[in-house]
Amino acid sequence: MALRLDDKKAVVAEVAEVAAKAHSAIAAEYRGLSVGQMTELRSLARKSGVYIRVVKNSLTRRAVEGTEFSCMQEGLQGPLMLAFSMDDPGSAAKLISDFSKENKKLLTKLVAVGGQLYGPSELDRLSKLPTYDQAISLLMAVMKAPVEKLVRTLAEPHGKLVRTVAAIKTQKEAA
Repeated sequence: MALRLDDKKAVVAEVAEVAAKAHSAIAAEYRGLSVGQMTELRSLARKSGVYIRVVKNSLTRRAVEGTEFSCMQEGLQGPLMLAFSMDDPGSAAKLISDFSKENKKLLTKLVAVGGQLYGPSELDRLSKLPTYDQAISLLMAVMKAPVEKLVRTLAEPHGKLVRTVAAIKTQKEAA
């Protein structure tokens, strides 16, 4: 069933609003996936904070115009599904990557992050990005390491003295 002009404008406005807030976008060809598989993918997307939508390419071109995903306009060809990462830059890539391992018919066509268009080979790299919480914990570990090393270094002479005295004590007791 064809969309009326008002419906098309609503779809463009909705996708444009999501694209303005998104961190990254993935365009994947979904040809050959069953309805059950698409439903499962949408369910996983809702749980992981990813916005998924199947939109006509002409409407998508209008929706991403003026956003950092305008670089995707020329590559929008064929039946594509758009996945926008709303929480973390790598969440859509993780979702598509994990889902495509089980469902070989889901093929990544475009990957866009920060106004740059990448090929499908960059999907794995993007999917391995840490989440916000993981990045904060890595940063804290890096910041904490020098302090821990200083404390161990300062405590080592005292520990060595105690071990030496204990060794002399056991040696004299044994004699």
